[in-house]
Amino acid sequence: MRYLITGTAGFIGFHLARRLLDAGHFVVGFDGMTPYYDVSLKEARHATLARSNGFKAVIGQLEDRAAVERAAELAEPDVIIHLAAQAGVRYSLENPRSYVDSNLVGSFNILELARTLQPKHLMLASTSSVYGANEKVPFAESDRADEPMTIYAATKKAMELMAHSYAHLFKVPTTAFRFFTVYGPWGRPDMALYKFTRAILAGEPIDIYGEGRMRRDFTYIDDLVDSIIALSAVAPSEDNRVTTEGVIDTLSHQGPFRVVNIGGGQPVALMRFIEILEETLGRTALRNMLPMQKGDVPQTFAAPDLLLALTGSKPEIPLEQGVPAFVDWYKSFYA
Repeated sequence: MRYLITGTAGFIGFHLARRLLDAGHFVVGFDGMTPYYDVSLKEARHATLARSNGFKAVIGQLEDRAAVERAAELAEPDVIIHLAAQAGVRYSLENPRSYVDSNLVGSFNILELARTLQPKHLMLASTSSVYGANEKVPFAESDRADEPMTIYAATKKAMELMAHSYAHLFKVPTTAFRFFTVYGPWGRPDMALYKFTRAILAGEPIDIYGEGRMRRDFTYIDDLVDSIIALSAVAPSEDNRVTTEGVIDTLSHQGPFRVVNIGGGQPVALMRFIEILEETLGRTALRNMLPMQKGDVPQTFAAPDLLLALTGSKPEIPLEQGVPAFVDWYKSFYA
């Protein structure tokens, strides 16, 4: 198979591309190498992928339609997986325009590309942030997601809506999958596990927002990649509409479009997450307890039923296994 993946210098895109390359597929990776966080980490990811003859990289911004088209010409993709985005809930308070440029204009360019190329499957990365502060748990794909708490969440929801219209108009089979707090080796430095590990090893305090009362449905990166690859084989179609009792399929009646959660449905308290990290490092964190930040939500909690019905599996790797794997990588990478 031939894949075009945006965001291959990013955390998730790197892991997905590496898995596909190991399986013998051809991957063209598109990335902007933006300085939102340490570019040298992004370059190290791409350098690792470049060891495979099946990988070709195109550097450019999603907003640059000509650059996106160059990547598509090189890829001639069977499947397009759009992971690149301006990420980060808190950064969206500082630089909202970057989210509009990347997540709206950039995603529009990917949709236009899919309209022209007509791939077998277009896959788009969304986020659990679209659920906002929903009090109904677990979060099901059929729940309302119309009250975003940040511009980041708003742009991701808007991307889903644009994709639905393209699926309806141009019949491109499209899956939008919503991530739930992904972590693991090669992770993003702005994520809690990365920041906490660095601070604890340096003997510095960690900032714990919401007085530590938050809960997150953590997803280990290997589980996430497993789910994306499994879903890639289930391009939305009336032929695979889920009719299992108790499961609501989000497959649209207006076109080949579906939204799917990728989460294990096992939220963990933030303080337990910190305890596992302390046990792994053999050190106690200096804790700086702070109130909830703007845009934060008290909990995330995935309903994995649709994912299970479509693929037969869901994320299962516990923090007790995933956190040590991250710490091992961190110590090795920064040795």
